[in-house]
Amino acid sequence: MILPERAEARVLALNEPESSGSAVYPKTSPDASAADTVVRKRAPEETRRAILDAAIAEFSEKGFSGGRVDDIAARTRTTKRMIYYYFGGKQELYAAVLEELYGGMRDAEQALGPEVLPPEEAMVRLVELTFDHHAAHPEFVRLVSVENIHEGRQVAASPTIRARNAAVIGLMTRLLQRGEQEGRFRPGVDPLDLHMLISSFCFYRVSNRYTLRAIYGQDNAASEVHATHRRMIVDAVMRYLRPGA
Repeated sequence: MILPERAEARVLALNEPESSGSAVYPKTSPDASAADTVVRKRAPEETRRAILDAAIAEFSEKGFSGGRVDDIAARTRTTKRMIYYYFGGKQELYAAVLEELYGGMRDAEQALGPEVLPPEEAMVRLVELTFDHHAAHPEFVRLVSVENIHEGRQVAASPTIRARNAAVIGLMTRLLQRGEQEGRFRPGVDPLDLHMLISSFCFYRVSNRYTLRAIYGQDNAASEVHATHRRMIVDAVMRYLRPGA
């Protein structure tokens, strides 16, 4: 049996894993003291934001096992001491990264305002948004892939992630109900199945872009391919929902 940590190492060619246990503050060096001084001059929210952005970059490149708190500190000119202060430890920081990235997708969906649009227009825009968000945020795709290698343990442990993602199913349910009532969508469509249909293509074309390019010679980031795929997933979803389909 291949342990999740070893599977992640094989996929991402990770470094040796760093302990994610309870925080142990390192001895303060002169350089660390200088960095602490810089950090203290920042507003707390600015410091927290900088650490989170650095952690997103680190974990999306190396996964949880290979990501190192020392390297995150170096990316943001802070210290491990400050990271522990704001987040508690490596595992808690990784959970915050996942919550941030999942939340970004859900915030974008809510900002779209699908509840006030006609059902067909709302669905088209929701599919386009999902496609665009995945294409623009490969770091989100990488981290979700890593989390699945680890059997979704961090997601399962986060009430925030579960609650935020339940919201999109509620949104999809209401949208399908409105479309069915107006005769625009066929009855009996499961909202989770529809969510998976939309997300799977949007996710796969990003998660597998390098192997697809190596095997078939197609660059999914090319503007013409991007536009074709965007139209294709919209057309596929709307045909699937069409009454009589």
